[in-house]
Amino acid sequence: MDGTMEKSKIQTLYEGCREVFSQQDLPNFQQIQGLKNILGVFEAKDVGIDEFRISCGSPSASPNENKGMICGQDVSEITYIHIHECRHFSIGVFCFPAGGTLPFHDHPGMTVLSKLLYGSVYVKAYDWVLKVDSSSPSKTCCVRDEILKAPCETSVLYPTSGGNIHSFTALTPCAILDVLTPPYSDELGRPSTYFSELPISSLPGYVVLEERDLPEDLVVSGAPYLGPQIFAGRDFC
Repeated sequence: MDGTMEKSKIQTLYEGCREVFSQQDLPNFQQIQGLKNILGVFEAKDVGIDEFRISCGSPSASPNENKGMICGQDVSEITYIHIHECRHFSIGVFCFPAGGTLPFHDHPGMTVLSKLLYGSVYVKAYDWVLKVDSSSPSKTCCVRDEILKAPCETSVLYPTSGGNIHSFTALTPCAILDVLTPPYSDELGRPSTYFSELPISSLPGYVVLEERDLPEDLVVSGAPYLGPQIFAGRDFC
């Protein structure tokens, strides 16, 4: 990359993730905080999304058809914008129409940083907890639920804390920029698993989560990334 050019936010994020997640050790608090700070200044335009304009073409259209931006208000179904993926981490954006729901799913062995770029979303999340006693179900979770409205702080979930199993329901059109480390991989034992929740009447605030098939009504479309190019090292991923 030309050193005279101003570095884009997405390039800064990529380089920060590359530095932190290429190490053998798990990232520490200071490193995660540094990445949170980088994500904290992102806006939709930094990843090629116009959150306000309407009717700039289909989200899956070519850059020329969309005049270089994806219009957030045009998104009619959950749409994923793939930005970067390597063996260490992945970067992408989920765009939601109002009412769009991504059902309960997990992030096995993963750390995830999420930045709500615009709009508002209802998040319901669980963490696995230890068996309370012999009469308790072996898979119970402590619930956390909240409404996030942009601008807000970047959230972080960890393999065993922070709401590793969660769902999103868009209250308005919205978009979430995600960094996952390591990324999903069926081959390496990190598949995405979906769940149904069963309340426990004797334990308010706890539920049993049952694995379920991919919901038939879940549709996630793909869209091209129209933001600034990432200049990735050839010897890294």
